Amino acid sequence: MIYAMIICSIILLLCIASSKLLYRFGIPTLAIFIILGMLFGSDGIVGIYFSDYELSRQICSFGLVFIMFYGGFGTNWKAGKPVFIPALLMSTLGVIITASLTGMFCYFVLKTSLLEGLLIGSVVASTDAASVFAILRSRKLNLKDGLGSLLEIESGSNDPISYMLTVIIVSLMLGNGEASVLSMLFSQIVFGLLIGFILAKITVFTLQKINLEIDGLYPILVTAIVILGYALSETVGGNGYICVYLIGIIVGNSNILNKRSLFHFFDGISWIMQIMLFFTLGLLSFPSEIPKIIAPAVIVSIFMIFVARPIATFSILSWFKFPIKHQLFVSWVGLRGAASVVFAIYAVSFNINLNQDIFHIVFFVALFSVLVQGTLIPTFARKLDLVDDNESIFKTFTDYEEESLTHLMEVEITKSSPWVNKTLSEANIPQSILVVMIKRNKKAIVPKGSTKIKLGDVLVLNGIDFDKIPV
Repeated sequence: MIYAMIICSIILLLCIASSKLLYRFGIPTLAIFIILGMLFGSDGIVGIYFSDYELSRQICSFGLVFIMFYGGFGTNWKAGKPVFIPALLMSTLGVIITASLTGMFCYFVLKTSLLEGLLIGSVVASTDAASVFAILRSRKLNLKDGLGSLLEIESGSNDPISYMLTVIIVSLMLGNGEASVLSMLFSQIVFGLLIGFILAKITVFTLQKINLEIDGLYPILVTAIVILGYALSETVGGNGYICVYLIGIIVGNSNILNKRSLFHFFDGISWIMQIMLFFTLGLLSFPSEIPKIIAPAVIVSIFMIFVARPIATFSILSWFKFPIKHQLFVSWVGLRGAASVVFAIYAVSFNINLNQDIFHIVFFVALFSVLVQGTLIPTFARKLDLVDDNESIFKTFTDYEEESLTHLMEVEITKSSPWVNKTLSEANIPQSILVVMIKRNKKAIVPKGSTKIKLGDVLVLNGIDFDKIPV
């Protein structure tokens, strides 16, 4: 046990150190985690033998739960609303188009069976939320005309669609009838959305109305809800990823206590999950198998980058009058990543009859995509003049505050104040305003959520939108 803890610590430190070093050369950090996993794996320098697909699926599925939730929690609905419809179509219809084209390509060119080709297409059809989030944020790329929000919403919400397509194709390959598949599709969508909506509303109500006294319990509460949502949804046949993403969207865009601290907590959790997930995928792979699948993997990668993804993008965004350069950029940012490899593991774990080494094909496609497409995203954005250097990428996230416009203000609590005799958590103070100090009887009080506001107090406020203060 002690040795395992030491190894885990060393791996985390190596991931952080190598990402800091190699990031300067433009190598995406997530690719670094995969490569480190390969170095530690069976064919690597360390030589840790690991080939348990079922355990890998469970580990990666657990990691995806928090990555999906964080994707929803960090997406600013106000910023994303203008591009919501095209983003939603990209994450649904776009995934179906990409999966279909790639599947037919595999059928005609790689000579797979039709269902096996569609399985490969379904597995790699979604863009990877973790990769897109990480690259946009780490490079501080603020994209013009709402492109950042469009890519955030699309990549955050299309994994469940790819997962559903994968489940359907696997079900057909196992011999289940069409009626069973349609019933499964209905359950996946309806139960996933329903459970996610109910739990999200309960979470928001709890965070707004109940004071836990200890601030550190709020992240634990939300974590428990996220895990419960995924588990309940999967138990009744719903799509757990849709469920947790919806919980993230609703909770992250509600006026709740400690939102900023929650954001930073789940930002850290998300990075831990990404390291764990990508490292596990690298550990599971056998680099010695790569030469055997290099030809079909490269062909599929090139087809997706230059044919399938552009067709899906242009066929949808053209209807919304997006300029050509915007569509070209969205086409390029169709990164494949961890989710695709996890879905490939899911397919392989059923022991269905497959003629292709789907895991290593998809693994190579994902690694190729992150290394090639991910590395060139900043270059493409600037060449197409789509970067707004006067803004911050964080304006698309719910933790964003316009710091340059914030200032201090003192408010005295009178008898007519709606805040008098209420705790800070009960006072419903606007999210854009922070109570930094309370002056009471010539003493300075550091406020907490449980601090009661009393008559005669002077609240020192920091933020914007002071016109919203009802005192």
